Amino acid sequence: MIERFYLKDYLSFKNIELNLSRGLIVFTGPSGSGKSVLMDSILSTFGLSDGGAALCESQINWNILGDDFGIENEDINVFRQIKKEKVRFFINNQSISKKDIKGIGSNYIRHLSLKDYSDFENKNLLEILDNRVKNADIQTIKERFKANFSKYLEVSKELQEIEDEEKRIVELKEFAAFEIQKIDDINPKTGEDEALLEIKKELSKKEKSTKKIEEANKIFDYEHVVASALELLEIESSFFDDAMNELRAHLDEATQKFTNLEDIDVEEVLNRIEALSSLKRRYGGIEEALEYKKLKLQELERYNNIEITKDSLVDLKSSLQVSITEDANKMTQLRQGALGDFTKDLNSYVTQLYLRGVSIKLKEIPLGNSGQDFVEIVLSETPLDKVSTGEFNRLRLAILAIKSESAQENGGVLMLDEIDANLSGEESMSVAKVLRYLSKKFQIFVISHQPQLTSMGDQHFLVHKSDGESFVKPLAPLERIDEIARMISGESITNEAKLFAKDLLEMSKCVL
Repeated sequence: MIERFYLKDYLSFKNIELNLSRGLIVFTGPSGSGKSVLMDSILSTFGLSDGGAALCESQINWNILGDDFGIENEDINVFRQIKKEKVRFFINNQSISKKDIKGIGSNYIRHLSLKDYSDFENKNLLEILDNRVKNADIQTIKERFKANFSKYLEVSKELQEIEDEEKRIVELKEFAAFEIQKIDDINPKTGEDEALLEIKKELSKKEKSTKKIEEANKIFDYEHVVASALELLEIESSFFDDAMNELRAHLDEATQKFTNLEDIDVEEVLNRIEALSSLKRRYGGIEEALEYKKLKLQELERYNNIEITKDSLVDLKSSLQVSITEDANKMTQLRQGALGDFTKDLNSYVTQLYLRGVSIKLKEIPLGNSGQDFVEIVLSETPLDKVSTGEFNRLRLAILAIKSESAQENGGVLMLDEIDANLSGEESMSVAKVLRYLSKKFQIFVISHQPQLTSMGDQHFLVHKSDGESFVKPLAPLERIDEIARMISGESITNEAKLFAKDLLEMSKCVL
């Protein structure tokens, strides 16, 4: 629940702090005093509204699901919205995006706005119905169906892709074979381009280098002259002999290298280099070309084996279809068995809320994640999109009430804005009693202009204005009598209105 709320500088509000209790919390006050603005600011703390307060802060005692965002739970978790140059959000002083704080907050807070059909979504209604199925196997069947249905969709998608490929399989095979042949025609080898470039480099300097080697070999014609001179001078000649032998070896090696190039066709080398360069330009390199060829070979093999793969998928799809159809039929049968109790239980709330009777039918629809059943609710032969706003809101309360029977003790927070507007006294009291029941599982914030709902509040706040500034005041028991009396008789409070207010408050103590 929200234990404390703080608001600073938002429209007519300057600085307020609310300490909040469990149960049903009612906000009353004259029109234009700021009740809806206050509700909006609470929602904005959790990223659920576009409020622009300088600061709104809510302290909550839930164990929040913030692990994905690196947020650790504390005894009291603090949600905060701050606006300076821009609006920023924090949880426990850790900055978080509006999208993420909204994702976390929506797990615990629901704002029941007008014509919000989420409570009537088929998935929600099926969950309520399934909770009334007495056969314990229903959950096992649902989980098995969901897993098999997900696999069925995957196989169907894969099979469709194969069938699409089959329509152009000849073209795809020809293209893959053509791409492979282009690479095979060149038949590149890893590192071949570097080796050919080195040969090209040597060929380019062959003629000039050969001529220089011939000129350099003339030095050996004078080798004996130098040897004789060293002998006459009585100088050890081993250094000269070693130098000449090393020089001879280098020149002979170079000569042999260029001799070996005699058999190489220069034009053939250049053409090969150009062919390899074209592969490199197309694929980024020789290794990349070879890898592309490998992929195309695998692709060609898959095309050649596509009939085998298709047959296998067809068999798997058929098997899965049998399984999910059987489970869908079992779920339908179990749901049909629980439909009577669901209708009876829902109508018990509907009757309390002074609504006409509700009929519920299961209609068959194409298989989906929840089976083949669609829950159709009709209020006295009137479709939901044709009922009045007051009827819609009361029917939604009936759905919430019946769902809360299987909810955990802490169902989160519900926020309602004038849900009892334009209702008669009896209708307003019926709404109040259902909200009191729901408040066992939820902390409920409600704005009301009706004395019946107001009297049922576990906590009552008066929102009022003075000199253009809005204030929020928690009301003591005697102050509640005056405020409820004002709602009954207007600003001129009568004794009859006070007596009626007292009766309503006493009556509320008897409502469970």
